[in-house]
Amino acid sequence: MTITKNTIIGDILDTDGTTAPYFLEMGMHCLGCPASRGESIEQACMVHGVDPDELVSKLNEHLQGK
Repeated sequence: MTITKNTIIGDILDTDGTTAPYFLEMGMHCLGCPASRGESIEQACMVHGVDPDELVSKLNEHLQGK
């Protein structure tokens, strides 16, 4: 799976639950809520004031290392 800013958070978590700490690190503590799981990375980053490119990079690096 390659993650982009348009990737839905719920899809990422369903594919690999070990990505959850990256979302928690950015301040997204409501990963179980339906709204957050339906957001794209870009949408969530906008709400939480996080650089989406940085998060995408971290997530892709994590997934490639598996």
